[in-house]
Amino acid sequence: MIRIDALAAFAVALALATPSYAADKLHVGKAVETSFPMTITDYGAANGMFAKYGLDLEITAFTGDAKMQQAFVAESIDVGLGSGPAMAFELKGAPTIAIAAFAGEPRTISLAVIPDSPIKTPADLKGKLVAISTTGSLTEWLVKRLSVSQGWGPNGVRAAALGAGAAMNGALLTKEVDAMMTGTENAFIVVDKGQVRIVTGMESFAPDFITHVIFATTKLVHDKPDLARRFVQGFFASMAAVKADKAKAVAFFAPFLNEKPSVFSAIYDQELPMLIDDGHFDAKAVAVLKDSFIDMGILDQKPSDERLFTTQFVPVKF
Repeated sequence: MIRIDALAAFAVALALATPSYAADKLHVGKAVETSFPMTITDYGAANGMFAKYGLDLEITAFTGDAKMQQAFVAESIDVGLGSGPAMAFELKGAPTIAIAAFAGEPRTISLAVIPDSPIKTPADLKGKLVAISTTGSLTEWLVKRLSVSQGWGPNGVRAAALGAGAAMNGALLTKEVDAMMTGTENAFIVVDKGQVRIVTGMESFAPDFITHVIFATTKLVHDKPDLARRFVQGFFASMAAVKADKAKAVAFFAPFLNEKPSVFSAIYDQELPMLIDDGHFDAKAVAVLKDSFIDMGILDQKPSDERLFTTQFVPVKF
């Protein structure tokens, strides 16, 4: 007992003698608020995952990739979670670079209509007006992708940029648009309320794709690469924890996203398969992403990998 007491006293003394350091503050953006994959950041912050890597996160949600990129330009965020197609902003002068891929095929996006809509399948969409989030976003590209898949060319379906899910919902319910290309989370929520019907998930239209990436400012990558590396490590450690314990994930995400546990449970099952464990950039998916820039008329020729992303932080190893 005397020996145990002595060891305990020594441990206390050692803890008191060890200097403590304040965690590095990192300003983090999310392109949209209602997103299970992007909210992995909040899960990790709440459960001490980022603290283990010496980071204190300040997280801000935006209403689309364009708004988040504006925040990058204003230097109000250091790191951001957005869509793969938003990598095109880098080619237009945005001060960012993608540093990790964290979601593949677009299981986070679904096409939805009101319950009594005559639109039953994608083949019924020719000439229809579909709500999207912002111009140049993943939702816009998927509308074009769907149109091409039906043999109508990229403009066979019309798109209206309306912003976040609530704005899309309102436009659809008042019949200002015929359908909406919206987040799967948003679709599942309004389906549960009996207000909409899902026509199709979009993963089958782009099975090889990069839906979500982590961006960082080029300044952060150049001047403070250790901060970028620690964020990536904290994020993928958080993802591993989410994958390992569904019950704990449901308990956190359902109230955080203001969803019923049953609704989030369905979202979890739908979207979990798209999550990339180590942040690597799949070559085939990158090729499809580059094609999307041509499809949307953003570029005349495909950019090099180096202009789109860096691999200095991935694949992540723990």
